[in-house]
Amino acid sequence: MKAWLKPPRSLLLILFLLTLVSVSAVGWSAWKLLDQERIVEAQRAQELLEQAADQAAATLKRTLAETGDRLGAFIANPSPEDAPEDGLLLLLNGEEMSAEPAGRLLFRPFPSAEPEAPEMLFAEAELLEFQQGRLQKAAETYQRLAASPDPATRAGALLRYSRVMRNAGRYQDSRAAYVRLAGMTGVRVAGVPADLLGRHAECELTAQASATTPAAEVRTRMAALLKDLLSARWQLTRGQFEFYWREASRLAGSQGLPPAESLALSDAAALAWGQRKTEPAPRGQSIVWVDRRPFFVIWRGGPERRAVLVTRPESFLKQILAAKDVVPAVFDSEGRLLAGHKDSHNRAAVRTQDETGLPWTLYVTGVPSLTQAGMIARQRFLLLGTSVMVIFLISGTYFIARAIRREMEVSRMQSDFVSGVSHEFRSPLTSIRQLSEILLLGRVPNEDRRQVYYETLVRETARLQRLVEGLLNFGRMEAGARQYRFEELDAGALVRHVVGEFEGQIASQGRHIETMGTESRFRIDADPEAISVALRNLVDNALKYSPQHPTVWVELGREGHSVAIRVRDQGVGIAPAERKAIFRKFVRGTAATAANVKGSGVGLAMVRHIVAAHGGDITVESEPGKGSTFTMLLPASGAAA
Repeated sequence: MKAWLKPPRSLLLILFLLTLVSVSAVGWSAWKLLDQERIVEAQRAQELLEQAADQAAATLKRTLAETGDRLGAFIANPSPEDAPEDGLLLLLNGEEMSAEPAGRLLFRPFPSAEPEAPEMLFAEAELLEFQQGRLQKAAETYQRLAASPDPATRAGALLRYSRVMRNAGRYQDSRAAYVRLAGMTGVRVAGVPADLLGRHAECELTAQASATTPAAEVRTRMAALLKDLLSARWQLTRGQFEFYWREASRLAGSQGLPPAESLALSDAAALAWGQRKTEPAPRGQSIVWVDRRPFFVIWRGGPERRAVLVTRPESFLKQILAAKDVVPAVFDSEGRLLAGHKDSHNRAAVRTQDETGLPWTLYVTGVPSLTQAGMIARQRFLLLGTSVMVIFLISGTYFIARAIRREMEVSRMQSDFVSGVSHEFRSPLTSIRQLSEILLLGRVPNEDRRQVYYETLVRETARLQRLVEGLLNFGRMEAGARQYRFEELDAGALVRHVVGEFEGQIASQGRHIETMGTESRFRIDADPEAISVALRNLVDNALKYSPQHPTVWVELGREGHSVAIRVRDQGVGIAPAERKAIFRKFVRGTAATAANVKGSGVGLAMVRHIVAAHGGDITVESEPGKGSTFTMLLPASGAAA
């Protein structure tokens, strides 16, 4: 944002205001057109919605009639093939109830009519067991009855015999009797199917009295019992189902509950059983609620023989619920939602029970595909055209403003570059001119001073030459014309050579370059002149940007397969936002500008070119006010000595 607010701010502001006005005008025109389209299409959408509601009501009435006809046929000719995909199909015949599919009715509202032995058969043995305490004699009597050809008598005797053996501490005999009882089907004992009672009692006894049977085996058998309970294997009352479910869950180590939907469906079937007396009419339908779940009940036939379909309203209404153009919902007479979804945010069509004759109120809401069907294409075309115009205006403004800003930035950087280079040239030229005039006018006091002047002239001339060559080299690098001559070098020797060049210049200033790791022999394939130029730039920058600190560090080491040359200082540092930009040409950090340190802005760009040409990388770690560390990573050609 700061960059965009730099001069010329007035030109950019005018450009942005013009764009804002243009975009606003285009947007307002598009909004007015869309609003007119919306009013026209809203009227047509309501008409289509009313038609959809009438069609949905007709579909429901037809489905009700077809379902009633199928129920009438089922009374005359029951068949498992008539079982519904969802819900239950019941046949109520006198005091009996059958269900299709049979595995969906978990319990019945009345006990089973399976045979059970009369209690009087066991009166003598129970007298011996309970009043006289003669367990052995009672067990013999029960054993004799267990040999009876009547399955019901055998089941009752086995249950009592196993009880006597259990009380007598003879757990193996008791368990064996329970196993025999678990194998008997079609009879009841103590009001419960014999095989169910035997399986539960045998596992309970095993879990309590036998330490040899693994607990895992008992849990496995009880898990199988839970599965059989869910498949409605036995005709149970609700109380019996809940008791054995709790017991089997306890022995199986499970805390699971029966599926709430299946329990509610079985309870709804029980309500349909009770409706025979309260609703004697041969045909009808109603809504019953079980555990806050609605069920639709429709029947055909009188109280003595009746076919009943019990299902969730969603199943019965699936034909209209599957409609793609509307969102239907049905409510009972008390306004409770039975199925579907009511969308109060869109317009709707309502058909009451009095209007349709249905057992519910129908509420049909339009979806966008219906309510906007007429104007979707026009809206899309209009929005597309408007969006293209807006994007074009915004993009054009952005790129024009960016071009203006870049041109101004380039002009500023070029001006800074010329200023910096001029200053860099001015210092050696001034020294050369002054010393040349002193020598020309013969104002040298002695030969020692003359020699010092000559050495200074040579040094300043060499400095000027390096500046010119640096600029020329950078130009060749930018143009891709720089040719590198690679050879195997000792990186330590190269570092020592470059550092030695600076030591003579900075010694008089009380400054020092400390080297580390340069005694090790790290071999690299490189152009010695180019790498020297890169290192010289980094060292020169470290000296320039840390004028208050006498020491600069140059370290040599290995990082993986690369040789690392680090130049570290304790100078002004670099802001995090500028660490990538400083490697571009003509770019100098704000800290350097604030410290009034002169430079051309091409040194680090040249270093990046050289290192990249050698297949390496250069990184920088810096913190403003605490210094910087520049690292050149160059591919190694050999191991350290």
